[in-house]
Amino acid sequence: MPATTPPVSLALPALDRTLSPYTGLTREHWCAYADYLLRSAHRYASDDHANLHLPGANSAYGPRSDSLEAFARTFLLASFRIKGDPAGTGWIADWYAQGLDAGTNPANPDRWPTPGELGQAKVEAASVAVGLALTRGLLWNKLPQRVQEQLVAWFETVIGEEYPPINWVWFQIVVETFLASVGGRYSDEDIDAGLAVHDSLYRDHGWFADGPERAYDHYVGWAFQVYPQLLQLMAPEDPRVKARAKLDGDRLADFLDDAVHLVGANGAPLIQGRSLIYRFAASAPFWSGQLLGNTRLSPGVSRRAASGILDYFVKRGAITDDGLLSIGFHGEFPGMKQSYSGAGSPYWAAKGMMGLALPADHPAWTAVEEQLPVEVSDTRRLLAAPGWQVDGTVADGVVRIRNHGTDHANAGVAVADSPLYARLGYSTATFPDLEPESLDNAVVLVDGDGKLTHRTGFEYLGQQDVDGVSVGISRGTLNWIAFDPDAGPDHGSGAKGTATPGPEVTVVSMTRGAVELRLLRVRGTELAVEGRLRIGGWPVDAASGMVSEVRPVPGFGVPLTDLGIWRRDGPHPMGEQLTIPWMGTSGAAIDGDYAAVVILSSTGSAEAGTIRHLPGEGFEFAGGTVISLADALEFLSR
Repeated sequence: MPATTPPVSLALPALDRTLSPYTGLTREHWCAYADYLLRSAHRYASDDHANLHLPGANSAYGPRSDSLEAFARTFLLASFRIKGDPAGTGWIADWYAQGLDAGTNPANPDRWPTPGELGQAKVEAASVAVGLALTRGLLWNKLPQRVQEQLVAWFETVIGEEYPPINWVWFQIVVETFLASVGGRYSDEDIDAGLAVHDSLYRDHGWFADGPERAYDHYVGWAFQVYPQLLQLMAPEDPRVKARAKLDGDRLADFLDDAVHLVGANGAPLIQGRSLIYRFAASAPFWSGQLLGNTRLSPGVSRRAASGILDYFVKRGAITDDGLLSIGFHGEFPGMKQSYSGAGSPYWAAKGMMGLALPADHPAWTAVEEQLPVEVSDTRRLLAAPGWQVDGTVADGVVRIRNHGTDHANAGVAVADSPLYARLGYSTATFPDLEPESLDNAVVLVDGDGKLTHRTGFEYLGQQDVDGVSVGISRGTLNWIAFDPDAGPDHGSGAKGTATPGPEVTVVSMTRGAVELRLLRVRGTELAVEGRLRIGGWPVDAASGMVSEVRPVPGFGVPLTDLGIWRRDGPHPMGEQLTIPWMGTSGAAIDGDYAAVVILSSTGSAEAGTIRHLPGEGFEFAGGTVISLADALEFLSR
């Protein structure tokens, strides 16, 4: 449905460098962006406001699902605005009141599909329920009884429904908790079962896996650490909610201690995991900590992180000229569409605006912005649950992770690598190559037909700190995968297919700042298909100002005698040309140990000394730290 009203203009106040010395953004800026997004989306609404027919691609669930999704997700944003400023947002409440009526009216031929009829409606019902709970006094209580009854009947179709054991369990929990609060039917068994699944997915120090696999990503922050806090706002007197308050609050505080180290100085979040089209939803956990004070981060740091993330995206084209959120990362990039993505999907970015639910006099809005950790000094952090070692460098403001614990699979599974999970490295300055077979942060073999192996299903062997150098270790069989075109939709995991095993490879990442010493031990080449070894570096855009290098380590192990730079000309989510440097063997790999130095830095900020091999002694990092040869060989032998 084309828009029939003129485009909306965006009017922003002047930047405030006194209150917000790093971003200049204040609550007024956040409100302006929120209202701009709402008014722009409303231009594509049906006359009864129930369905928003945004331009763009449809999801696998079809246009009825997508138009509901657009309503529900913009309503979630609207509810944050209403709760934080009830006196100034009557126009928003009135607009959505009409849609809530029409969307749940059984006599309306364009009514919404119920959660009992359509799986995706289960997701969107949660946003509607949260929104109604947060705006109870201004919206729900003022709806006619007929409309309230329609909504209750629509919500009640979730009772007894099956939900996959991932973050989806929260969609049933919040809907049935809302039903309980308004006198509707609900199931204690459903709620208790959902909370049990949630707790079963808890791993360590605030981290959740999004399901039984090694699936660690932004869903930890914008789902598992958001809904427990929203539940406390929705039903503060519910015995279940009260009993969980400290547990959920402590977990959130632990997670935020890690999460703040994953934001770059330019505001970029870690670019890893599925659903990156939700963009500044990555701000959500920082606001979540402020909602009820479940954070050790100061209000100034929390807002710095959240405003930095919003600012990063709005400066890079996330909002189109029509005031809409497109499928993409910076600007529109259709290649990021997943099977469940439709034109309304990017509006889960609304979660990143949850801070608007806080009133203007809350410390999160009145405190002066403070620096992020990576703006203060170089940072190092070991994250045990996802198996990440974090290195942030103050010289360029970039945060990098080296990944030995996450692949959206389980140990021993032989499937293709998921580009957003299985790479050896991710950062706040590079976008992963979206092809499953890639040299992007890779250790691969290349067969005679040019096919590359995959590492998914590796065994995570741990991490540790050695005199200021972070170490992560993993081992697994490298597999060539012949893809099965009928293996099903992409929900994050790598594609299935027939596996041809290659040799076993142990990978050790020793990191300090921008530099990684990547050690390999290859075993079993005589029993496997021959392949040339390739050690791939970071994927950088030619215009990004970032430098990606792979350098030899003379004197250690089997020599690497071949090198090159892989290029792809054409748009990607952050630019127009992707390049990846690599080193490897000119012939078939043999059993033995190999080493390379892998660097990601901004232009002019690479460490001059990088890493030297000291024969018989070990490896010397810049600054003089030496990792002994005995330690290095022990890591390779685990």
